[in-house]
Amino acid sequence: MKNIFLFLIISLFLTACTLKKVVNHHGVHFLDKKKEKLIINSSNKNDIKKLLGPPISRGFFDNDLWIYIERKNSKKSIIKLGKKHIITNNVLVLEINNRGILLKKDFYDLNSMNKVKFSKQETENVYSKDSFVYDFLSSMRQKINDPLGKRKKN
Repeated sequence: MKNIFLFLIISLFLTACTLKKVVNHHGVHFLDKKKEKLIINSSNKNDIKKLLGPPISRGFFDNDLWIYIERKNSKKSIIKLGKKHIITNNVLVLEINNRGILLKKDFYDLNSMNKVKFSKQETENVYSKDSFVYDFLSSMRQKINDPLGKRKKN
């Protein structure tokens, strides 16, 4: 009886395991290949939507900015306890003029994103103990700590 029970448990684990890794995909598939089909000063909004679909994000300033992303991640081995591993992380930024023609395309992959430099400067707190912001935040803290106002005051 124990052998049959042990055999069932082992077969359950083996049937649940797969040899292929599960890849979670978010965004536009094969963004790096599809960007090559876009031609600057020739492609328009309709061509872009047909090829890539609607943009993930838009910016409305002097020219339209359309942003497309592609992200693939997978879990690492059992030894790493299933931590996620980024396979691809691509971003395509398209700048479109007011006539709907593609002006500029910028492509960022995982390696080029690692080269971004961030400022190391820190901002300082502008408020002091006599300011309105300090009084407001301290009263909110007091209301959170004692919402009914029944706690004894020291």
